[in-house]
Amino acid sequence: MPSQVFDKALKIFFEAEAQNILSGVSERNLCARLAMHLQILANENGFAGYYADPEYNRKQNGKVKTILDEQMQVVNITCDLILHSRGEIMEKDNLIAIEMKKSERPEEEKSSDRARLRTLTKSSFDGVWSYDGETHPEHVCGYELGYFIELDRENYSYIVQVFKAGNLVSEYGGKFSL
Repeated sequence: MPSQVFDKALKIFFEAEAQNILSGVSERNLCARLAMHLQILANENGFAGYYADPEYNRKQNGKVKTILDEQMQVVNITCDLILHSRGEIMEKDNLIAIEMKKSERPEEEKSSDRARLRTLTKSSFDGVWSYDGETHPEHVCGYELGYFIELDRENYSYIVQVFKAGNLVSEYGGKFSL
């Protein structure tokens, strides 16, 4: 189950990367470190053929990934970290989308990331098209799960919000230590 893979990867990430988090390195670096654990665990837990890719912005035939925003406008998209098959497993290409932010970042950036996760976890865009498992959709969606991770270096803590089917479905937090 993708949620169990994510939970294990996140636990290992905090154990291995606490010093890195506290040093203030970029979110890009932290997502790359999480990606290593996520891909290993995915492959060990029955998700062979899936890749954990930070800052991945391509879809089939090298086109830039896009979504439709609330006004139905096409928007280029680069998610912080995704677990997907790179289009190779048609039945279920997109498993997990992750956005990560440090707590000191502006609220508008966090809101934008959450909106992206809501969109990415929808199964379609208001019935404009559907994903039939045989043809890749024009715009990216259909991620089984989305995770928004907020890191608070000052308090050695984190919050994770879980998105499914376009909705925030749960939230939890915890502490990490050196």
